[in-house]
Amino acid sequence: MRQTTEINEKPKLFAGDYLKVWIANFMLYFSFYFVTPLLPLYLRDVFDADKAMIGLVLSGYSIAALAIRFFSGYIVDRFSRKKVLLIGFASFALFFLGYYFTFSLVLFAVIRTLHGAPFGLTSVSSSTVAIDVLPSKRRGEGIGYWGLSNNFAMAVGPSLSLWIFTHYDNYNILFTVSLVTALIGLLINTTVDCKYRPPVLDKKKMSLDRFIMLEGWSQGLCIALVAVAYGVLSTYIAIYSQDVLNITAGTGTFFMLFAVGLIMSRFFGVRYLSKGFVVRNATYGVICVAIGYSLFAFWQNLYGYYISAVVIGFGQGSMYPAVQTMFLNMASNDKRGTANATILTSWDLGIGLGIIGGGYVAEHLGGYNSAFLLSVIVSVISVVFFISYARKEYEKSLKSKVETRQ
Repeated sequence: MRQTTEINEKPKLFAGDYLKVWIANFMLYFSFYFVTPLLPLYLRDVFDADKAMIGLVLSGYSIAALAIRFFSGYIVDRFSRKKVLLIGFASFALFFLGYYFTFSLVLFAVIRTLHGAPFGLTSVSSSTVAIDVLPSKRRGEGIGYWGLSNNFAMAVGPSLSLWIFTHYDNYNILFTVSLVTALIGLLINTTVDCKYRPPVLDKKKMSLDRFIMLEGWSQGLCIALVAVAYGVLSTYIAIYSQDVLNITAGTGTFFMLFAVGLIMSRFFGVRYLSKGFVVRNATYGVICVAIGYSLFAFWQNLYGYYISAVVIGFGQGSMYPAVQTMFLNMASNDKRGTANATILTSWDLGIGLGIIGGGYVAEHLGGYNSAFLLSVIVSVISVVFFISYARKEYEKSLKSKVETRQ
């Protein structure tokens, strides 16, 4: 009887190594989000950079992350996942030291761009290690709750950094907090017991599918389109709030409400993910994202500003883990790293395009109002493409996988 009870008992989720990796991932993204909203102001105030130059300089981070993520799935699957995680995390933390010595715009651009590479590698290896240490019976829930580590970081990081900067007006304090937080995350990850998994052996012919999960291209495109919209939002909202809406102290509250929407979506969506309602969660998510950006762009007052934050957050929080689950459902166990790398590569590609495109549009095609109109357009395209094509391709892929097994 006791043995039967133990077999039927649901394994704990937030315990042991999963909890450690979860907290360390929070530290990773907190360090990232803590400085991100204020970097456009930093470039404008310290180096007198214009809108287009700000977009160009900050896009380097996403471009470097995108470049490394093209290979990071293969690296994570081919070598020890924990070693890759620790090397990436240590490099990510140490790059914050470089920000103390950015005495010119060119030097800042170089350091910021190079910083994106370890972030790209670490985020892939962190999520892959988390999936490895998850109890198999609760993997769907674990993937859903995994995003909460990013969401809490997104809630606390920008809000706290904006508060600190308002009171101390010192960018070096922000860089120090990010450095210390990243080092704490690194120390936590050293204690994780990651089970040994046989590495993926090299194929006779190196093929593209070792780096990118080609069958998930349509889902990846949807993620990239949503990321374009978010790239514009996350990069230019602080300047937009000040210059267009005359909101000087509300950006931190915006990110807090954005994260509230993300967290709400996870608690509502996780149990449906565990029941297999993946496509439904993703569909509702992309629709909410489009509605949220429309509210932000066309309802230009405090009500539209704050309500759109919750709606966009809820949409992204519903869509992202659902699409990530799609990728993992289509991938074999030995290609989890590749699956995670593909979705994160899609996200970075979109973020980079959003930063560059938003800066160019703001500078040459009508200011920040036009830049956020770009967010509306690409988010609506993502809805149309997902409903008309991407979700159908996913269902075909799953059906084909089942038939192959039979």
